[in-house]
Amino acid sequence: MSIQENIHNYYEKMVAEELKNKAPDVDEDSDFFADVACVALNRLPPRYFRHEVDMAFYLSISEQLEMHKKVETTVNEALQFVTERKKQWEAEEQAASLANEAAKAALDALRAETEPQEEDALNLADVLSVAPGRR
Repeated sequence: MSIQENIHNYYEKMVAEELKNKAPDVDEDSDFFADVACVALNRLPPRYFRHEVDMAFYLSISEQLEMHKKVETTVNEALQFVTERKKQWEAEEQAASLANEAAKAALDALRAETEPQEEDALNLADVLSVAPGRR
């Protein structure tokens, strides 16, 4: 067995459980859930273990309570952070979409202005090609 299969961060399970409690309507497989979990875990110190019973045995009650409080606070902060970033990203996407639509409309208007001139030039060429003495 590899090291990745045998070693785990105790906070991962705590963060996932806290996030499920704080946002029960959020799908655990969603990008939002994963983003919040990553932000929270990056703000917490790692606590690695091989067997979950090791953590229960080696942690005092006060350490467990302190860890739970840290997780609760950090998940709240991560939820707020990701929610604000998501709103900012959506606003930027909407602004970019509106800018693209405005650019397309301006380009269409410019094309509409130049098309009659091109048609006039083609019509003039037709007239000149059939004018007497031009054959």
